[in-house]
Amino acid sequence: MVLEHLEATPDPRDPARWRTAQGTLTVTGPKFMNWHQGVGGGGAIDLVMHLRQVGFGQALEWLERRFAGPTSPPPQTTSRPETLTLPALVPGNWPRVQRYLIEQRKLPGALLQPLVQSGVIYADAQANAVFLIVGPDTTPVGAELRGTTPLGWRGMSPGSRKDRGFFSLPSTPRQAIVLCESAIDAISCHALHPGYRCLSTSGARPDPAWITALLTQGLPIYCGFDADPVGDAMAQRMRALHPSIRRLRPSAKDWNDILRQFAR
Repeated sequence: MVLEHLEATPDPRDPARWRTAQGTLTVTGPKFMNWHQGVGGGGAIDLVMHLRQVGFGQALEWLERRFAGPTSPPPQTTSRPETLTLPALVPGNWPRVQRYLIEQRKLPGALLQPLVQSGVIYADAQANAVFLIVGPDTTPVGAELRGTTPLGWRGMSPGSRKDRGFFSLPSTPRQAIVLCESAIDAISCHALHPGYRCLSTSGARPDPAWITALLTQGLPIYCGFDADPVGDAMAQRMRALHPSIRRLRPSAKDWNDILRQFAR
């Protein structure tokens, strides 16, 4: 089954629900829905594109390598554009986003200010918080999006390539590197551990393409994925692939939960 090859695990209480690196999916026949991200699709190629965050061609190649015989492509209308489309900057919405990040998520304003000034974080037309994923040459290759309403919506900009870069702070190595599941967690982890460079894998992914380059820097690397079944499973998988990476498990569900506990 495709889901099993994608490191997904079934919910023992509901066979239609699967835990994945992108969140919990509801699967009905060939269709799936990620209610947390508000993303759905139909068929194996759509599923691989969503869970691996790759384009149509890469998803098709991945399926052909793992299953006997070529996989027939879906109708052309189901393919998704691979061109990166970043949300437009809307400065007038920044006060609302700033209030959300500081008052609700308890992120330190002193950490946010230089990120905002450099354009790595900004507000879009829907007052979503936008966190740029940046490649080695500082070129944006994608963006994490976080809604600022009580619904807690999160997602990625269309065409984001998480295999080509990441969100991080600070930009230079320090005492150690911590891999977190989201930009908000990376900022939270750095607030708690100022000596660490904290970056986001944009989901609990055990083997991002850029991990080898980090390993060559010679600094200790910790997997700081969430303290939940998906985070633990993906951390275990990452350590199996890269034995030098150690686990740094949050004492709460994630790093932002810890930061908010300290802010009470």
